[in-house]
Amino acid sequence: MALEDVDLRLQRICRALEKAGVPFALVGGQAVAIWVAQREPAAVRTTKDVDILLNREDLPKAKAAAHSVELDFFEVLGVGMFLERNDPNPRKAVHIVWSGEKVRPEYELPSPRVEERIEISPGIFVVDLPGLVRMKLLSYRDQDRVHLRDMIEVGLIDRGFFESLSPSLVARLEPLLTEAGR
Repeated sequence: MALEDVDLRLQRICRALEKAGVPFALVGGQAVAIWVAQREPAAVRTTKDVDILLNREDLPKAKAAAHSVELDFFEVLGVGMFLERNDPNPRKAVHIVWSGEKVRPEYELPSPRVEERIEISPGIFVVDLPGLVRMKLLSYRDQDRVHLRDMIEVGLIDRGFFESLSPSLVARLEPLLTEAGR
């Protein structure tokens, strides 16, 4: 039931943003799941929230779109999110990542731009693979390393990524590839 709720929330926000003409891209665990599913559906891990990449200037239109599907905007500890009106739990939120802005001040690079996206299925846009890999390498939490390992396992990431990454990000990716024997 919980997984179904996440999928319905993802579908609702995507349809609402698309209908309102708000450019967006899925990022985070949902984006990883979509990319992994392209190669090996059985290797997909579940995730309980939805993360979307938005242009900051589109926030008023995004708020209205989200409101139309029973999601309300809140900012908690500097993180923007859309919460279910009938169950405003941040763990079930649609979290916002700002396009072209650093998620944390100490990050080496900003988030990808919304334009760095592809349409996986009608109305479902996901950040492109290079952008997603950079985001996961920048965050590099336990869950990010698991996501990177999943993408390596299904052949989405290989040493060819090194040429597009900074030395510090290569230093994070290289051990994961070595560990996987790639």
